[in-house]
Parts: sequence; C-alpha cells; structure tokens
Amino acid sequence: MTLLSPELVARIQAGRAEHPRLRERDLAETLGISEAQLLAASLGQDDGIRLRRIAADPARLMPAIARLGDVMALTRNDWCVHERRGRYLDFHAGDHAAMILGPEIDLRIFPRHWVHAFAVERPAEGGPRRSLQVFDAAGDAVHKVHLGEDSDLSEWDGVVRDLALDDGAPFDLTPRAAPELLRINVAKVDALREGWAAMTDTHQFLAMTSRLKFDRLGAYRSIGAPWAQQLPQDAVAEVLRRSGAAGIPIMVFVGNRGCIQIHSGPVTRLEPMGPWFNVLDPRFNLHLRNDKVAEVWLVRKPTRRGDAVSVEGFDDQGRLILQIFGKRAEAETDTGAWDRIAAGLADEVVA
Repeated sequence: MTLLSPELVARIQAGRAEHPRLRERDLAETLGISEAQLLAASLGQDDGIRLRRIAADPARLMPAIARLGDVMALTRNDWCVHERRGRYLDFHAGDHAAMILGPEIDLRIFPRHWVHAFAVERPAEGGPRRSLQVFDAAGDAVHKVHLGEDSDLSEWDGVVRDLALDDGAPFDLTPRAAPELLRINVAKVDALREGWAAMTDTHQFLAMTSRLKFDRLGAYRSIGAPWAQQLPQDAVAEVLRRSGAAGIPIMVFVGNRGCIQIHSGPVTRLEPMGPWFNVLDPRFNLHLRNDKVAEVWLVRKPTRRGDAVSVEGFDDQGRLILQIFGKRAEAETDTGAWDRIAAGLADEVVA
C-alpha cells in the first residue's frame, strides 16, 4: 500500500536519485516535505528499504525496545544531535510525561507528540541497518533507535510484529506550529524575581514561568544577576572543552517537543569540524552546529540541595538548543568543580 500520492512518491524518488548522499532530514528539507513523508514514500516500493508502520505509543514502544538490548538512542532538534548507546531500562509510563531512567539511556518523553512510527531496514554492506523511528503530528522526527552489532538482532522480527499497525491505519499530518516569539511579561518581572528566589526544585521553573507568561529565554533576559548572566556565543563549546580537560562529569540535555535525551558522565574526545562542534566518545556522541548558537546563558536555580548551575544555548529564534549541568548523584550535593568552571566563564565576561 502507499500513504502518499503517486505524484509525491515520484518527486521523492527523483529527489533521492538527484541527491543520493544527503541525509534524510536534509533531503526532506530540500524537497519541502517532512521526514516522515520522505520515509513513507518507500512503502510498497521496490527501492531496497523494508518499511513497516508500527505503534508510536511509548507505553507499547519502550518495553519492546528493551528487548533489543544495547542500541543507540538519537534525539535531536534543528541544531544539535544527541546520540547515546545503552539499554532502555526502568520505563515509567505517563499520559503527560513518561521516562526512561536507565544508567545510560535517560529520556523524558511527552507522549502526545509521539504520533507516527516506522520500523526501517536499509540495505548496507555487512547486513541491513535497522532502526525504529518516531515522528510528531507534522512528520518531524521526535526520537530514533538504531540497532548495532551489540543489539539482540534475534528479537527484531518479533518486536516489529508485535508493534505493527494495520495497513489502513491513518497517516494524517498537520502543519507545523509556528514558533512562538519571545515572551516577556514586563508587568510580572518582580513576581518572577520573587518566585525564582523561592524555588526549591528546578522542575518548578517551567510551571512558574508559564503562570507568569514568560518563556525560558524571556525569563533569563528579565531576571538578571545573580540568577542569569549572558555569556559569549562560543561559551557552550568552551565549557565542554574545560569540563573535558578537567574530567568533570556533566549532564547534557538535548530535546525537541516530544523528547529530551540526557547524557550523564564526562566528555573526552572533542573535535570541531567546520561549523560542527562534536563529542565523539565511545558511548556518547554530540553534534552541535556551533555557528547557530546565538545566545548563551549561565543560569542559577535555587534548590534544596544548593543552586543548580547550567550553561544553556539558544538559536536566533529564541529556541533552546541544549543545556549543560554538573552531574550530581541523588544523594550528593556537591557540583563545585562544574560550578567553578561555569562561573569562570562569567567572571571572564565581567573582567
């Protein structure tokens, strides 16, 4: 069966032939379509890609992925890709938010954005490359799972069979929502300062700013010292360099509307390549378009265990690209080494 019009399928096939080396996301952008549409064009076609539509519901998907053993989890936004190897363990379901809390794969999942999903097998030297790919209502990628040589390949067919959807399942796409403009509620700046100082947990931040009608960057621009200080544009790359050189464990958050993926641990192999700044460690890769980072902020949020200090990068539309925190275990309070590195960047601005 096909999900797309014959005209669109033909246009996609022509685009693949014309741009054989383009990555899926880049090819979809070139063709002016969503990545889910690009993938769906292979259904019923003899193009070498074996495709099966599967359930996108995290409550069904996450336990099935756990059967695949060691895999690579990939979550990205426009300007940053977060890749982490590990097992999908300790799943917590929820209608509004769900979680994977394994020692390596650590996800915050927002199920209403998990709308379409595919099991994909692509021909490759040495055997097919297998992945499970999830998309939102607009067809934009939310989360992907790639199998590797350490995955339990014997479980693949069973997982796909158990998750498979009927051929007639709807494949409706909705237009992408326009990005919100920067939100600053001038009348509530004093209330923002009062509420910020009273926080006891970082998870209170979004509820507070939403209630007061600020977005994240609008709150940072409004609150000022001592809670938020703007850093140089290259501060994200610099704080990764300094943390890596010192061997300090950090937490790197990258997400989109449907998923946030977190790496916890040190970073060691840091390699800039053109506009990309990369972490290329054995179990964790990060690919940041450093030239697309328009603003960087050092942020302090009070908690019961002391201030949570982060370095956060935004693009020129005010959208969050990534956040970096110091890593601290549940029973520990000391992130002093990270805090000093982050504060050092701020001190250099003042100097």
